[in-house]
Amino acid sequence: MKYLVFTFSLFILFSCKQQTAEHSHEHQETAYEKKSDYTIVFASCSDQDRPQPLWLPIINNNPDLFIWGGDNVYADTDDMAKMEADYNKVWDNKDYQELASNTEIIGVWDDHDYGKNDAGKEWTKKAEAQQLLLDFLKVPEDDVRRSREGVYFSKMITTSKGKIKIILLDTRYFRTQLKKSEDPNKRYDPWSEEEGGTLLGKTQWEWFTDELNDTTADFTMIVSSIQFLSDQHGWEKWGNQQAEVEKMYNTIASAKAKNIFFVSGDRHMAEISKNELDSKEYPLIDFTSSGLTHTWLTTPTEENPYRISNVIKQLNFGVLHFNFDTKEITFEIRGEDNFLYESYTQKY
Repeated sequence: MKYLVFTFSLFILFSCKQQTAEHSHEHQETAYEKKSDYTIVFASCSDQDRPQPLWLPIINNNPDLFIWGGDNVYADTDDMAKMEADYNKVWDNKDYQELASNTEIIGVWDDHDYGKNDAGKEWTKKAEAQQLLLDFLKVPEDDVRRSREGVYFSKMITTSKGKIKIILLDTRYFRTQLKKSEDPNKRYDPWSEEEGGTLLGKTQWEWFTDELNDTTADFTMIVSSIQFLSDQHGWEKWGNQQAEVEKMYNTIASAKAKNIFFVSGDRHMAEISKNELDSKEYPLIDFTSSGLTHTWLTTPTEENPYRISNVIKQLNFGVLHFNFDTKEITFEIRGEDNFLYESYTQKY
């Protein structure tokens, strides 16, 4: 019997060691202490009127930075007093207050905090909504975003080990009309490259291209409220404007910035996507985390040829652990009680 117990213990020990591989699907392990040089939590899609169960798990990850990825409230209104009240409900939450007291918070918007579902450049309240978002994020009055159209900006994180550049894109303020689909299972069809259309607009594209010529950061993180790689579903995505997708790939190919990757929200689920690029020595990752307060558990899982993880339809947030010595990022999808659903490590 002692021999059997010893053999079983060795088996368990060996099995646990096997879980340190590059990619693992963690379905039975709860939170553990993970050391890294810098930790970012990224999350999106938070309805201020629903229960907020994920703030304490987020705090338990001891993030150095928290990034809102859009749909930070569900305002959906042209009444700016109502929108302001919705933002105030977030700040009324004691757990969010605790996070904000210990962690820097930055972010961008998507459509519901922009003011209207799936809205773009045509939205008449976008200038007023911009100021309310900046108020919510406690952006100083002398910040360039207070006087510039759009909420795009960049931030350089400097640590004793290295640097991370975060480029936050505005996929709303300048986005042109979407193409309605006749397929009852899809809301939008892609415009062809010839049909054109834009997500970022001329001025933001010029700014973004310049930002990607910065060679000083060890990692370059692009925050997009909508998915870049996943292109088969019929909802909002970069793939609805094929010309913009091609322009992005060309911009990344010629970029001098190091180790570029995406994070995205919007989809009310979480997944990790990867595309091997001929232009780079590393793959392009799109790390999607969406659903702080609600997800769509019963909807079919759409095709995504770039997906390398399970699709997580439970409430979720994303954790990114940066290691400057090994040039690695570990992407984690976590949920209630800090449960670890997925973990993937990309070496650059």
